[in-house]
Amino acid sequence: MIQKQIKKIVQYVLLIIFFIISVFPFYWMFVGSTNHTSKMFTNPPTLTVGSQLMENLTNLNNSVGIWRVLFNSLFVSLTYVVLALAVCTLAAYALSKFEFKGRNAIFITFLLSMMIPYQATLIPLFQLFSELGLLNTYFALIAPQLCYPFAIFLMRQNFLAFPTALIEAARIDGAGELKIFFSIVLPSMKPALAATAIFLFMMQWNNFMWPLVVLSSQDMYTFPVALSSLIGFSIIDYGQVMVGISIATVPIIIFFLVLQKHFIAGMLGSAVK
Repeated sequence: MIQKQIKKIVQYVLLIIFFIISVFPFYWMFVGSTNHTSKMFTNPPTLTVGSQLMENLTNLNNSVGIWRVLFNSLFVSLTYVVLALAVCTLAAYALSKFEFKGRNAIFITFLLSMMIPYQATLIPLFQLFSELGLLNTYFALIAPQLCYPFAIFLMRQNFLAFPTALIEAARIDGAGELKIFFSIVLPSMKPALAATAIFLFMMQWNNFMWPLVVLSSQDMYTFPVALSSLIGFSIIDYGQVMVGISIATVPIIIFFLVLQKHFIAGMLGSAVK
């Protein structure tokens, strides 16, 4: 009995330690956003909330137009998630439930494309969008990765676990393919859709290299590009940087908390098959 209590105490102590280790960077980030940049690397470190939050926020807005940056990131990321989910879900459904010649070859091609370094596609993509006159546009930020191989893979694994007999029964009853997809198949895929949406949102929200290449005006900046512009060669206002990072972190946390109850179920669904 005593050994069980000791074991439980040790477990709780370890959980508390790991919790503090996990949360401390976020706390330090928030504290840094409320203090002057000179207090960021003091010895001992400053761990108390300061009074410079509004000043840092004002300076940040004057430097990069943070509210415009927030709008750009939200608009690009949410639009991308909706469109990419539509494209990848339809592609995954076709690759899992339709029998046609070359289906496996197409799927393998998608998987192999995941091995190509993203940086290797930047120059061809830039040349393409330059010739089309679409540089420095929302379309250029959203379109290149709408057909995301990992999202197709994740959704396909979940579709494979869906009973094909139900689809065939609906076809016998006279239901069309679109009605079957939207009324029968898709409602049962909510966990998988949520898990895929989280991956797509985080990928697009944190996308830095492509926006850096394709954007030329500050009013089109997303968070990664805007925050990188705050890092100067000699002077860095860490108060502004921490405020920007704090604002950039909030939407990711909210998005994950909204969909978290479906996240584990979606991941397990893809692993069952």
